Amino acid sequence: MSVKPSLVILAAGMGSRFGGLKQIKPVGPSGETIMDYSVFDAARAGFGRIVFIIRKDMEQDFREVAGKRFEKRFDVSYAFQQLDDLPDGIAPPTGRTKPWGTGHAVLAARDEIKEPFAVINADDFYGASSYAELSSFLADHKDTAPASFAMVGYELRATLSEAGAVNRGVCECTPDGWLERITEVEKIHKDGQDGLVENEDGSKTRVDGTTPVSMNLWGFTPALIDDLQRRFTAFMQENSTSEKAEFYLPAAVQGMMDDNLAQVKVLSSRDAWCGVTNPDDLQRVRDKIASMIANGKYPDKLWT
Repeated sequence: MSVKPSLVILAAGMGSRFGGLKQIKPVGPSGETIMDYSVFDAARAGFGRIVFIIRKDMEQDFREVAGKRFEKRFDVSYAFQQLDDLPDGIAPPTGRTKPWGTGHAVLAARDEIKEPFAVINADDFYGASSYAELSSFLADHKDTAPASFAMVGYELRATLSEAGAVNRGVCECTPDGWLERITEVEKIHKDGQDGLVENEDGSKTRVDGTTPVSMNLWGFTPALIDDLQRRFTAFMQENSTSEKAEFYLPAAVQGMMDDNLAQVKVLSSRDAWCGVTNPDDLQRVRDKIASMIANGKYPDKLWT
C-alpha cells in the first residue's frame, strides 16, 4: 500500500496587511475557514497527515479556533516557525521581529516530513482540482536525480486583488510545462487584466495577465529538506544582520533547478484561486464560497 502524501499548511504569517490572524477568519456559513476547505479538498484527493506550521505565540488561539476541529478527524502535527531557529553560531539581529520567510517555514517542519508532501498557504483557496492534480503527481513519484517536484500554476490576472498590491512568484515555463524560472515579484497592482509593479526607482513595469504565477501550492519529496537546510545556512551567513531579508521557498527551488538538483512540473488547476491578502478580500472569498455551495460543490456544513 502506498504512503499517502502529507499536507503542510503554512499558517505562521503575521498577517500585517490584513491586520490579524486572517488564517482563522470564518468564510463559510458554519464558521469554516479557508483552511477547512483546503483540508476537505485535500482529504478527498487522498492526502493523509496534516502538518500545521504556526508560531508558538499563536498556538493557543490557533488550536482553539481551528486545530481541535481537525485533530478530531485527522492525524495532525504541529511545527513552530521561530525567529531563533537558526544554524549553529548565528543569532537573530536585535531589531528583527518576524521569522525568515516561507522557505524557513517549511524547514521548521523538517522533523515531521517523511513522505511526499504538498505545501499550501493557510489563507489561499486553491480549489479541489488542484489537490487532485498534486495527489496524482505525488502518488507517481520516484526517487530520481534530479528530484522531481510539482507546482500548481495560475494566470496572474486570476490572482490579483482589487483591494491592494500583492506578491507573486512569476514563472517562465517550457512549452511542455516544465518550470524554467520563478521570480518573487512584490507590490503587483491590478491594472485591468494585467499587473503593474512598483519599482524602487518609482517606475512601473507591466506584467501580462496571462503570465503563470505560483501561489505557493507545491508538491515535494523529502529530498527538498536537506537542500533547503543547506541553502538556508548560506542565506543566513549573508543576511544574519538583516531585519527584513526573507528566505523565500520559490527562491530555494529556483536554486535547486539552477544547480540541476530538481525539475518542477507546472500543473494547471481547473478551479479559480482566491485568497485573503487585504481586509477587503474577505467578503469576496465569502461570496465565492457561497456561490460554490449554491452550485453543489460543497455542503452547507463541511464537518458533520
